[in-house]
Amino acid sequence: MLNKYEKSIEWLFKQFPSFQNLGAEAYKPGLSNVISLLNSFDNPQDKLQFIHIAGTNGKGSTASFTASILKELKEKVGLFTSPHIFDFRERIRVNGKKITEAEVISFCTKIKALKLDFEPSFFEITFVLSIVHFQAKNCSICVIETGLGGRLDATNCILPKISVITNIGMDHMKFLGNTLKEIALEKAGIIKENTTVVIGKTQNEIKELFTDIAKEKKAKIFFADENKNNTIELYPAYQIENLQTALKTLELISYSISQKIIQKSIDKLQKNTGLFARMTHINRNPDIILDVSHNEDGIKATLNALIINPKGKLLVLLGSSYDKDINLHLNLFPENTTIYLCAFSNERSRKFEEYQILKNQNPKIKEVFADINLAISKLKKLLSKEDTLLIIGSFFLIADYEADNNPS
Repeated sequence: MLNKYEKSIEWLFKQFPSFQNLGAEAYKPGLSNVISLLNSFDNPQDKLQFIHIAGTNGKGSTASFTASILKELKEKVGLFTSPHIFDFRERIRVNGKKITEAEVISFCTKIKALKLDFEPSFFEITFVLSIVHFQAKNCSICVIETGLGGRLDATNCILPKISVITNIGMDHMKFLGNTLKEIALEKAGIIKENTTVVIGKTQNEIKELFTDIAKEKKAKIFFADENKNNTIELYPAYQIENLQTALKTLELISYSISQKIIQKSIDKLQKNTGLFARMTHINRNPDIILDVSHNEDGIKATLNALIINPKGKLLVLLGSSYDKDINLHLNLFPENTTIYLCAFSNERSRKFEEYQILKNQNPKIKEVFADINLAISKLKKLLSKEDTLLIIGSFFLIADYEADNNPS
């Protein structure tokens, strides 16, 4: 029997479908609903300070580095990210602590009691819950990750101290456009009049677009990768880019950050933010690594980090949502990789039967699994101490992972 919290979460997912569960069917672009909801709660966003982060890859990590540094600087930090992996409450944290089950239950009750003439989405409700929670906890600053895109994303109703765009890649084209420039235009929608924007990665084909939009909005623009701090070492190496973006962002809003603070924020990253499954080791010798990368650029970055220090054989357990180009992803792995496919419990998973068909067509695919935990148990027995098993392709695949010590 479900408890009150579980019933509230079930209601959230069913009453107002989530992109996490349904994909395109649940996507509701536009700001009118979320503005109306915020108004119903006396506009808590007007009483808070924000850092707003968009991008194709790295926005969750950049948000987490930013929040971790701010906590080590003694700020009271609200952090809003998505999607969650194990528990809905991962999305909403203050100084690393998840919102309580009681607060989620109470808020859902209040939403049900409102006399609304529209149906807000799962994401709109969740975002407003986060803002109400951050105000109630008297957060001194809030780090907000966009859900999808930027211009029409529910989070874009806030007025931030500074906006951040990590990078632009080819993902969610159905909603955001079919070229880098079209996608960049959507992400650039978070740039506000007379503010500051940080671009994490300089991409020549869209640099001028960002510069022009910033000029049009009288916003100051900075490219974080133009002044790199070469004293920072970080594994995986691609996270340095996200950390540099966080540091540049905080520097521009007048924070002074020592090397000691940087190191503490790295060491306490998971405790301060809950960040998980970004090349997270769940076993050593052999290495078993969980990673949520789910598009071409993200998977490439993960593979580049792995290949820097090759040891033994590379085995990959890949899960894929039905709206991803799995053949494109399969072609990213080195020729000598042994690939296994795995379905997951979320509705957006590719079906086990589809994986079987792919296996028959592709000799690189060794076996198909219906459960990540059974797959790990079996594959671990095949690994020598020098080998690596990389589990990748979807947040939802990782969500099915069971361990005695799932992160809190």
